[in-house]
This record gives sequence, structure tokens and C-alpha cells, in this order.
Amino acid sequence: MLKKSIRRGLVAAAALTLSTAALAGTAQASTGAAWLGYGHTTSGTGVWCVQHLVNDYLRASGQATISEDSQWGPRTDGAVRNFQQVFLGSSQADGVVGPATGSKLLNYDWTDSAAGPNGSCQPFVPTYS
Repeated sequence: MLKKSIRRGLVAAAALTLSTAALAGTAQASTGAAWLGYGHTTSGTGVWCVQHLVNDYLRASGQATISEDSQWGPRTDGAVRNFQQVFLGSSQADGVVGPATGSKLLNYDWTDSAAGPNGSCQPFVPTYS
């Protein structure tokens, strides 16, 4: 009987470990989400998400944050370019949030409720599948 209880405990522990590991992956947003920035979508929830997520980076790096007003403007464009230069390199700092930038933004601050595994911004920020 004791061996059976130990086996059940080990099975339960293994299941918990597997389910925890599955949740610890990278954030995945919608592969169909619109690209954001000049020449693409410049207002709405996706833009607010980018502003909110890039503000996490700006605060952490000691820089002034931008308004979270859902409107793409020069300050949002500049903040995104700054983020891209740091995380993707100068050659990719174009100010457009496509899958590469979206993935980095969603994964920058995993503790932010807008970005985490069930984050509210995931459907609105483009990323890889």
C-alpha cells in the first residue's frame, strides 16, 4: 500500500512539473495581429499595449516614460526605436512593431499582467507563431 501511495505521489509531482514547465515558455501573441507604427496601425488597443510595454523598459532603464494614449506619435516611435536598437540592433530599429519587436516587448517584463502568459496585450501585439 505504501509503495502505491509513493507512486501516486511521484506521478502527481511529475504532472505538476510538466504543467509548470509548459507555462514557463515565452509569450505568444496573435500571429494575425496588425503591425503597429507609421505606415501600419497607429491607434487603438495594440498601440496602447506597445506604449504600456515599452514603458516597462523605459522605467527600468531610468528614462522618461511616454503617454499611454493609444495614439502612435513621435514619442512612441522614438521609444520603440530605442527599444529595438537595444534588443534587436541598430539595423532593425525602424519604429515598426512586427513579430520580432512584438515578441521582445511581450517577453521583456514577464511579470507585467499585460504581457504574461495570459496577458491582456497578447492578442494585439504581433509575434511569431
